[in-house]
Amino acid sequence: MDKTIFLCGFMGCGKTTVGKILAEKSGRNFFDLDDLIVETEGRTIPEIFAQNGEEYFRAVESRLITELNGDTVVALGGGAVLRKENTAAAKRSGVIVFIDTDFDICYSRICGDSNRPLASNADRAELLQRFQSRYPIYRAAGDITVSGSGAPDDIADKILAYIS
Repeated sequence: MDKTIFLCGFMGCGKTTVGKILAEKSGRNFFDLDDLIVETEGRTIPEIFAQNGEEYFRAVESRLITELNGDTVVALGGGAVLRKENTAAAKRSGVIVFIDTDFDICYSRICGDSNRPLASNADRAELLQRFQSRYPIYRAAGDITVSGSGAPDDIADKILAYIS
């Protein structure tokens, strides 16, 4: 059985888009961790944050990361690898790929997205600061780093070439 491919990176870097293509090309199942949390909890991410807070959300995220393994591609949430235990759990069952996408590209994709509680309530400067503080953590977590510039299909091909 192949190892799980975990995709990490900042909000809007292309984890879900690339992940779906990568799963299709490699014959794996695809899971978007945020979508899985919504399905598991039966409520939206903004509702989870409002009703239980970010810490609760992160605990659910951690539990699901430890449960996902096998022939899968998992798009992690932007904050998933901020917890060392999540990074360790992902590395135990697979490989972490950091999709290194320029902040301006990420920002253009996430600004005004009401389904992203950490983005919808922040201005550009706050998001840039969050991006800059997380960047070294993403770099350190990634077993493999691929550029997030270019077509999603090409990025998926690059990842496949690295893991083959």
